Amino acid sequence: MERLTEEQKQEVHRQLSIIRRGVAEMIPEDALERKVASSVASGKPLKVKLGLDPSAPDIHIGHTVVLHKLRQFQDLGHEVQLIIGDFTGRIGDPTGKSETRKQLSEDDVKRNALTYEKQVFKVLDPRKTKFYFNSAWLGALKFEDVLQLAAKVTVARMLERDDFAKRYSNNLPIHIHEFFYPLMQGFDSVSLETDIELGGTDQTFNILMGRTLQAAYGSKDAQVAMLMPLLEGLDGHQKMSKSLGNYIGIDESPNEMFGKTMSIPDELMLKYYELSTAISNEELAELKLGLERGTIHPRDAKVRLAKEYVRMYHGAQEAEAAEQHFNTVFRQRSIPEQIDEFHLGSDQLEEGTIPVGKLLVALGFAASNSEARRSVAQGAVKWNETKLTDPNERLAIASGDIVQMGKRKFAKIVVG
Repeated sequence: MERLTEEQKQEVHRQLSIIRRGVAEMIPEDALERKVASSVASGKPLKVKLGLDPSAPDIHIGHTVVLHKLRQFQDLGHEVQLIIGDFTGRIGDPTGKSETRKQLSEDDVKRNALTYEKQVFKVLDPRKTKFYFNSAWLGALKFEDVLQLAAKVTVARMLERDDFAKRYSNNLPIHIHEFFYPLMQGFDSVSLETDIELGGTDQTFNILMGRTLQAAYGSKDAQVAMLMPLLEGLDGHQKMSKSLGNYIGIDESPNEMFGKTMSIPDELMLKYYELSTAISNEELAELKLGLERGTIHPRDAKVRLAKEYVRMYHGAQEAEAAEQHFNTVFRQRSIPEQIDEFHLGSDQLEEGTIPVGKLLVALGFAASNSEARRSVAQGAVKWNETKLTDPNERLAIASGDIVQMGKRKFAKIVVG
């Protein structure tokens, strides 16, 4: 921090305290300090990059960890480079995959990219976000350029990557085009002269490739790899994932989002606050101290977190309503005042009755009749507040009947 005024040194310290929050690893740490100091001294914002693979555009709270870090950079005055990998997405990131991924069509990539663009702005400031599609530079490369790019990295280096190494040792195929995924992601950083690249710890190899290629193409100050921890899901053990069902989706209904948040294990609550909300470092420290001293009850802290999520993604009014709904349903164990209506046609009934399994599937409470039957057998289904136990039961339907499955799913039947 040479040649900085005392005020500038304090600003560097302030920015670093915010930037370092929740980060699993920074490679290299000293380069981050130099870059921030240089930015403060010159007034030139840092270029902070995140690449998005547009093959799975539905974002959950686990995905927002890197988005919140980007928002912190934006609030500090830095420039966010958000890259939709419309070109790399045609290959698909092989990270964690035991086999070659199916290539996406151009239409698939564009459709998914539009969904991403809509969702990320629930966290990021659109006025401070620069969107790029990496086909702009990757699609323009000639074959000679591709050969020069491939010559920058050895096959041995590629096989250092864990998933490639496992497939190679198990005699599973690795296609040559898969080696190009990290090369293309790294070339994104070369093209945009990125200062810092963000990603989860599972993206370490790909992000470090950006440092390697920037140096190979003549950069004297290659990007810093900023690696964020992976957020455990509601089960408290495995990474948050839609396939595992342990997630909180940012597009879920306010009541569903609130209820799911209240099921987060107590020991993970502070991690959720730290990584996926905009709570300040000072507020986080106070919350941690209150929980340790017992002056804040974990349930109250969790209610605050649930309201914060609903406020962030649906608004303050919906947050208040979701809390009221939760208190009504879970604390008072009664039916909420506002329940979505489901219109059931007379053609779906047989002499005014319907099998309970068929009804649950029609309501969308179960994906299949077998799943519906299991839910009834497990005592998870109520009909007008009476628990059902017979999976073969036929229900005599009338308008106003209320069906409940689990703790959060309600529907009011309207016949006709």
